[in-house]
Amino acid sequence: MKYFIIAGEASGDLHGSNLIKALKKKDAHAEFNFWGGDLMAAQAEGLKMHYKSFTLMGFIEVVLNLRFILLTIKLCKTQILSYKPDVVIFIDYPGFNLRMAAFCKKHGFKTVYYIAPKIWAWKESRGKKLEKFIDELLIIFPFEIDYFKKWNVKTTYVGNPLQDALKNYKEEQLNHDGLPANKPIIALLPGSRKQEIERILPVMSTLVSHFNQYQFVICGAPSIGVEAYQPFINENTTLIMNRTYDVLHRSTAAIVCSGTATLETALFNVPQVCGYVANPISYWIARMLVKIKYISLVNLCLNKTAITELIQHEFNTNQLIDELNAILPGGSKREVMMDDYKQLHVLLGGDGASERAATLITG
Repeated sequence: MKYFIIAGEASGDLHGSNLIKALKKKDAHAEFNFWGGDLMAAQAEGLKMHYKSFTLMGFIEVVLNLRFILLTIKLCKTQILSYKPDVVIFIDYPGFNLRMAAFCKKHGFKTVYYIAPKIWAWKESRGKKLEKFIDELLIIFPFEIDYFKKWNVKTTYVGNPLQDALKNYKEEQLNHDGLPANKPIIALLPGSRKQEIERILPVMSTLVSHFNQYQFVICGAPSIGVEAYQPFINENTTLIMNRTYDVLHRSTAAIVCSGTATLETALFNVPQVCGYVANPISYWIARMLVKIKYISLVNLCLNKTAITELIQHEFNTNQLIDELNAILPGGSKREVMMDDYKQLHVLLGGDGASERAATLITG
């Protein structure tokens, strides 16, 4: 079979790479074209566009780059028509992927959405698009099982693919090169997009002088150049590029930008503080539209405040100091958070999500 896969960010690249690996096991004649990143490219030939060339976020950023977005959509449509895949697989990234799903359905291509759009958070109207344009929806969070029953789309819960990523990581040799050995580590995960790093990392960096007994390690994203992190590197702050799991494996605590990274940090059993700072106008719009109680996947899965979330002006030095002290060894929140992580592991189940997804796609 011929597969066209569209992943629009670092987490999609990770899950896409494991899906390609599983598809190759199920389908000896598998061929791929895809939009993704280095991890997917390591699994198969066929990279047509790297996600770092077209990923945008925030209402204002999208409006300012509308012409570029339209040209990118046109290019993707042309590539799909030329390739004539047996199935088009969409991985998260709904703003772009739902447009492409409508196009694919119109032209008779089979459509599978792997890692459903988070319509339970906002833009619930997208459920109608899923009904209209998606042949099969593969979901990865336990709480989505009941939610998607309200929509007339074939839906299957396959488990969470982060468990596959962690299993693959643990099966490989740990790489401690470049990681400080003389002090315990506090990991800084400021996001994978330029806008996130510009707003979040400067605040994270103010913590360094308050915790001299720790070494801070910035987890650099593959889509961002080293120069973006350079101003924050010093004697007590190290940069490690593209090796977040190596850093988390050695970390005592972490400050994490909201997103998939909060779940990854929890699965490594690293106590964390979650934060997010958006463009003020984008945040104001989001407040009116977003209808969920939490911004972190950890809290959403557990349906309670297991990790502290600091949003916009709350994400400041003083509050971060207080919250970080609470999750470091001896802190008041550390052991409670570790107990919550145990519950999270049970909820998400074991590995095998990628193989289950591949079985459904090839079946």
